[in-house]
Amino acid sequence: MKAPDWMTAQPIAHRGLHDAAKGVIENTPGAAKAAVAAGFGIECDVQMTADGEAVVFHDFTLDRLTVASGRVDALTAAQLGEVAMRGTPDRIMTLKAFIGVVGGRVPLVVEVKSRFDGDMRLTRRVAEIVNASPAPIVLKSFDPRIVAELARLTPGHARGIVAMLDYSYPDYETCTADEKRDMANLLHFHVSRPDFLSWRVRDLPSAAPYLCRTALGLPVMSWTVRTAEDRALAAAHADQMVFEGFVP
Repeated sequence: MKAPDWMTAQPIAHRGLHDAAKGVIENTPGAAKAAVAAGFGIECDVQMTADGEAVVFHDFTLDRLTVASGRVDALTAAQLGEVAMRGTPDRIMTLKAFIGVVGGRVPLVVEVKSRFDGDMRLTRRVAEIVNASPAPIVLKSFDPRIVAELARLTPGHARGIVAMLDYSYPDYETCTADEKRDMANLLHFHVSRPDFLSWRVRDLPSAAPYLCRTALGLPVMSWTVRTAEDRALAAAHADQMVFEGFVP
């Protein structure tokens, strides 16, 4: 499916237009409302709960952003909704509720998080929610298997692969060396068949996004743009930026 034109029309606020110093925390209703008010699209992350719901939260654990600790998927959606975020009255929201807050006023880029263990429950739940919404939404993931599954489950929505050159992080410790090589070079392309790329800005320029952009016409979204240098790289080698820490 062709990626929608809105992906390249306006910059996309990384996890919403957040500013912790002002009490606006990433992936919260406050960050979503701030992005809507400024007219920016929103990128958000989704995690699985203990009862199979999709909630908007980036980390696998609660420790960094909330007053609680432990794994996100150890609690139900209702329990997570009672967990206080640090520095704001906002609470963790379900994806369905988050889409309701945005209300289709700006586009939404939903990143499906993965432990690279083949578990598709979160992917299936996200697909159910997105398919039931008329809002402008695209989907993406670091996990090629999730991107391939989204093609089957959400044929009416563009989906993208999030990628970079270096996967030597704890989040990817379950991936084999071959899998990391394939992800860094998009060697899974024949399986994932993405409609767009979301590429780490500090890894630009790179052969894989260059070829996809110039030879196949796939738009490249760059992440996460935080500095003037990042912005120059994104302008030269990508079609859109996912930004934070400033207002374009």
